[in-house]
Amino acid sequence: MSERVQEIYSLLIPLGEGRLIVPRACVAEVVGFQVPSEMTGAPPWYIGTVPWGGKAVPLVSFEGACGQAIPAPSGRTRVVVFHCLGTRLDGGNFALVSQGFPQLVRVSSDVVRPDNSRVFPERAPVICQVRMVNETPLVPDLERLEEMIAEETRVAA
Repeated sequence: MSERVQEIYSLLIPLGEGRLIVPRACVAEVVGFQVPSEMTGAPPWYIGTVPWGGKAVPLVSFEGACGQAIPAPSGRTRVVVFHCLGTRLDGGNFALVSQGFPQLVRVSSDVVRPDNSRVFPERAPVICQVRMVNETPLVPDLERLEEMIAEETRVAA
């Protein structure tokens, strides 16, 4: 019988206000911010593409994808490159803008509880919010983000 996983290594990704929490295995690499190549006709949240691993990777603002103001890049801004969960995006990766360096945390059922204090729009790329000690990070819907990027990539092509 297989042993049940008790902890998951995760990353807390800083946003303009708040943080995201994602499993570490979803992240390919965290790199310094670089000015992206713009996508003509794309919505503001689809910032453009950045070079990574010999290819152009879509770069998006999570805040913008949720209909919020997009923070301006600063000296602390990073790019978090994700492995795609689906097959909608060519190249198998996309990236999010982070307002600082992500923090590695170990997550277990002892430290995470559901937090239903906020309601999110139905099509927003958010699964839920959780409570971890004094934090209330969002769990992003990475598949929804991929879907949103794929749709915009088809429209811009």
